[in-house]
Amino acid sequence: MSMRFRRSLSASLAAFLAGGALVGSLATAPAAMADSWRDKEHWLKESGITNAWQVSKGAGVKVAIIDSGVDGNHPDLKGVVTGGADASKAGAPNGQKSIGAKPEHGTLVATMLAGRGHTTPTASPSASPSAAPTTPAAGGPDGIVGVAPEAELLSVSTWLGSPNPGGKTDQEQIPIAVRWAVDNGAKVINISLGSTSPDWPQSWDAAFLYAEQKDVVIVAAAGNRVGGNVQVGAPATIPGVLTVAGLDGDGKASVDSSSQGISIGVAAPAEDLVGGIPGGGYAEWAGTSGAAPIVSGVAALIRSKWPEMSAAQVINRIVSTAKDAGAPGKDPLYGYGILDAEAALKGTVPTTSTNPLGSIGDWIRVHRRGDLSAPTQAPVESPTSAPPTLADPTVPVAQAPATVDDALPAAVVLGFGALFIAIIAGAAIQLRRAYKNPPATPEEADTGVMEAVDPPTKRS
Repeated sequence: MSMRFRRSLSASLAAFLAGGALVGSLATAPAAMADSWRDKEHWLKESGITNAWQVSKGAGVKVAIIDSGVDGNHPDLKGVVTGGADASKAGAPNGQKSIGAKPEHGTLVATMLAGRGHTTPTASPSASPSAAPTTPAAGGPDGIVGVAPEAELLSVSTWLGSPNPGGKTDQEQIPIAVRWAVDNGAKVINISLGSTSPDWPQSWDAAFLYAEQKDVVIVAAAGNRVGGNVQVGAPATIPGVLTVAGLDGDGKASVDSSSQGISIGVAAPAEDLVGGIPGGGYAEWAGTSGAAPIVSGVAALIRSKWPEMSAAQVINRIVSTAKDAGAPGKDPLYGYGILDAEAALKGTVPTTSTNPLGSIGDWIRVHRRGDLSAPTQAPVESPTSAPPTLADPTVPVAQAPATVDDALPAAVVLGFGALFIAIIAGAAIQLRRAYKNPPATPEEADTGVMEAVDPPTKRS
């Protein structure tokens, strides 16, 4: 990978996070004022989530959030974040320190995905005015409730959007984070980060293949046009990843909050969103960064209801029950359609062994010439974590060139040699003919104008 590509990838990742992830202004409010924020979660009903809760609320499923860190002390996240790590070398070991250009980003995503709300304590008539405030109880009718309120979260912090004091580059942090999440039991991974480039470093291949072979669902945001993402960028372009586009308040493709591309799988609300921020506050925001955790939450609901269901089947259930929108069938604005959580949890969907969004393994075989049956390569550096409980997956190595490729250079050399001999032979024949048949009027050399010289005189 060239230095130029590294620089462009880093810049584009920063552009996504800093320029497009938070489209709306951050209107913060203290936790005690949170009861009004629950009413603003319009997507819970619009996307069929409240009805899906009749079937599942995500219990027993771990969802990893690869982002700027999650504040596990937020009132709506108490008891939710059960593990974490830092891939940047600049955050906290448990992944709960908010870092990077948009430190609030990870907590916004986390509350929308698995927030449990809280109960605001009521003031006692006999309480002293100087008494310390009571800590809100975990869970309750106030604050943000996530799509999968009974799921557990793993926070993997990354530093994106500005120079990382920990020294890890953007492209180094992503595969470290993915591998750690898989090794620590995540069944769903949410990546509300991305780039303006559809390409990704080859160093990412092994990590995303690792997740695919360990049967993990990866959900990624499509990106935001207002942040410079006219087309979907990596990692949302990686085959097998469930890419989420954004909808506006009218349920149409959002002009500001959604890029377009053939890798989009499903669309979900991306405007007029609300979520929690570090320190116990709340914010209004917009972008596919918020649409992705809605879909990740639905994936968690499905994996809780059917623990043995494969990742390919989970993704197929989400996209095949989506409501078709835009051009008939799959299109670059809505993918397979608009998310319908109720249908995804209650509908009858045929069993499949194929991910409708492709396979990173198949892609590697074709584009990297990889042989997935070969021995594994060394894993990428990982933060301190629990020992993996599953066998190492196979990862690609380069194949030997095909026979036709070996023969091609020799054919080219022989061909040019024959042509050179033919040219020499033709020139010899022409010279022989010219010698036997000289031209009728010999051509004289052009000697130029010469001054006449008088003949020498004889000396006496």
